Amino acid sequence: MKTFTFAAGLLLATSAVAQENVLTVYAPDYFTSEWGPGPKIEELFEAQCECDLQFKPGELLPRLLLEGDRTEADVVIGLNTDVTKKARESGLFAEHGVDLSSLTLPIDWTDATFLPFNYGHTAFVYDTTKMEAPASFDALLNADDDLRLVIQDPRTSVSGLALVLWVQAVYGDQAQAAWAKLAPKIVTVTKGWSESYGMFTDGEADMVLSYTTSPAYHIIAEGDETKKAAIFPEGHYFMVELAAKVAGTDQPELAQDFMDFILGEDFQSMIATGNWSIPAALDQSAWPEGFQKLDLPESVLFYNETEAAALRDEAIEAWRAALSQ
Repeated sequence: MKTFTFAAGLLLATSAVAQENVLTVYAPDYFTSEWGPGPKIEELFEAQCECDLQFKPGELLPRLLLEGDRTEADVVIGLNTDVTKKARESGLFAEHGVDLSSLTLPIDWTDATFLPFNYGHTAFVYDTTKMEAPASFDALLNADDDLRLVIQDPRTSVSGLALVLWVQAVYGDQAQAAWAKLAPKIVTVTKGWSESYGMFTDGEADMVLSYTTSPAYHIIAEGDETKKAAIFPEGHYFMVELAAKVAGTDQPELAQDFMDFILGEDFQSMIATGNWSIPAALDQSAWPEGFQKLDLPESVLFYNETEAAALRDEAIEAWRAALSQ
């Protein structure tokens, strides 16, 4: 009986410890899919944490705002600067506590709450066997109207919102006039990025709104170097993905370990081909070979969260007004 009692107690204690060592991370659906970076991140982090990392896929900020202090999340990964103002004002996040000196971003980053893990630039991707790229944003606007573009809706897509902010950054008060020139070339506006990119790869469009890193997938996964991003001297809108620690986490040490892990070599070395984006803390010399071949802009355009929030409605309205004519 004593042996049974001891064994039962040991089992319960082991189970309790295992349960205590669960780290819950909210992430976008794409992040946790079998082709996303989530599975590899889970494997790498669990190898060093003696814990159970559990990704919970779905919408990030709307779910967190709905749950409030009752959220199960310890960490959130996959936010971007277009929503961080609202996220910060919620009071749900703590400082990340990570040394930022290893960052290799093209802009200075000093935010103590939101931690970058990768970045890219909004761009129009094309097939070099089918067309020559316009040499500038102005050249794109003035191209023949038989050029077929496919873009994403800024009201439902992160990349679509980045595009309207990009146009706003380049053209300012003339943004609606710029959209009026671009509108005849736009054959479809899709809800999300994947639908647009699928149309492009299926040959239904000449150019697609995507990222400067998108050609890396074709180079590395398919051995295809015919897909390139058109690089414009006016500059490209900078996109950064972020992680944040939930202030009310019941796993503060594990959550901190995960935040530290994000800028570590294991995470950063796999994120390029795991998320097809540029690692936030990895020198260019250490990028995969396919990323070394990318055409990247010399000039980046960027709105901080306050500027993006202030311009968002104006930028979307300029897009909507021009495309509804």
